[in-house]
Amino acid sequence: METLKDNDAQDFKDLATLPGILADHQIRSLAKKEGMIEPFEEKQKREGNISFGLSSYGYDARCAPDFKIFTNVDNAIVDPKDFSAQSFVDRKTDVCIIPPNSFVLTHTVEYFRIPKDVLVICLGKSTYARCGLIVNVTPLEPGWEGHVTLEISNTTPLPARVYANEGIAQFLFFKGSTACETSYADRSGKYMGQRGVTLPRL
Repeated sequence: METLKDNDAQDFKDLATLPGILADHQIRSLAKKEGMIEPFEEKQKREGNISFGLSSYGYDARCAPDFKIFTNVDNAIVDPKDFSAQSFVDRKTDVCIIPPNSFVLTHTVEYFRIPKDVLVICLGKSTYARCGLIVNVTPLEPGWEGHVTLEISNTTPLPARVYANEGIAQFLFFKGSTACETSYADRSGKYMGQRGVTLPRL
């Protein structure tokens, strides 16, 4: 974690009294002070890639080159209470091909540590959405930390490409008017501290 400069220190102090969606300078302050996002990219990066990094009111995260591609060769039933890892084919690759009308699981390059008074919402990037690829992530709860497991659905009748180490989804950070009484960490949530792709747990 980095040492805060004077302006950043004031931004961090202001966080204690300003509820609402966090702006770029506030996200930066939390990333430097509390390690909220690691590794942290100061500016949005493009250069021929799908953009990632700090935006005006959010942060565009990257997907890692670790993919679990859904397959149903064994005619299994999808059961969230008893999900079989055999329903996936594992691939480590820079470009993942998602079969038609199927999905993959991957995870963010970034490791998140969410403060006790912040809730995070994730939205897919428009570049993928306009190609029929939908990113689904549940909210990151106050006090949670880990790599974010991402589900990417290919809603088209054609194979579709997803690029590792490039932008995949935007995270929006909402500060509550006060810290919650019981955080995800306090509850010892089942996905606390997850690393890599994490399958459903009961």
